Amino acid sequence: MTTTPEGVSLGMPQLPAPDYPDDVRARLERDAAEVVARYPDSRSALLPLLHLVQAEEGHVTRTGMQFCADVLGLTTAEVTAVATFYTMYRRKPSGDYQVGVCTNTLCAVMGGDAIFESLQEHLGVGNGETTDDGKVTLEHIECNAACDFAPVVMVNWEFFDNQTVASARQLVDDLRAGAQVEPTRGAPLCTFKETARILAGFPDERDGAVEASGSAGPASLIGLRLAKGEATARVVHPRDGGPHDEPQDSVHEPSPTEHLSSHDAPQDTSASDPAHPAGPVAEEGE
Repeated sequence: MTTTPEGVSLGMPQLPAPDYPDDVRARLERDAAEVVARYPDSRSALLPLLHLVQAEEGHVTRTGMQFCADVLGLTTAEVTAVATFYTMYRRKPSGDYQVGVCTNTLCAVMGGDAIFESLQEHLGVGNGETTDDGKVTLEHIECNAACDFAPVVMVNWEFFDNQTVASARQLVDDLRAGAQVEPTRGAPLCTFKETARILAGFPDERDGAVEASGSAGPASLIGLRLAKGEATARVVHPRDGGPHDEPQDSVHEPSPTEHLSSHDAPQDTSASDPAHPAGPVAEEGE
């Protein structure tokens, strides 16, 4: 059904989606054939094909969903159900850089909420909105499995760790100015359309981009390194400064190149801080 910008239904059926120009459709069909050939069941190619059409226009349009349906022999309802379920598929025009601020629990309490509120004021946009120059789309996002480096900001799904209000503002200013911006870890930054094409399964042909791709940072991998015997445990002195059993040379001093968490130091908890107990202890039934 057709609706007005205010969301009022006009009671009229929506017209069929316009087709791509012939040259664009021919190019997309060649790319789509390459994607579909990777799967024993063609409908399994729907997710990468949605990234492919998103790489064409910067968001998933009705034309893009009709194209996916035509290629895979699906109904537009089936394609729409998938495109509207996953948040990585944009449903309206968006910026060259998707700036996502994690506001899930740990990032929020470490400063994510403050960063998000500051960027809204700084950019003059709300959640999911794009700056007037078309450069930046701001959104709050859920956990990106980088809690060791909270608060985290992502730009086109690349990590910017241990952010502050000031560093996040500088980040978006640099993006809008066209300055070179380097993620904390991972591949060099590219535009959202370029990112979408890579997510569709096509190679990143930029010089050095593949070699620069990384995995989790040292703070996330320390447990694995300890289990393999590749690292020594870090010993924290008691809060009262008293003696401890571990020898001094067992204390792990991070090197300048280590990328440690912004909250790597031990924090007061109800168990470690007698001045702030968890609550009264009572017998069962009291």
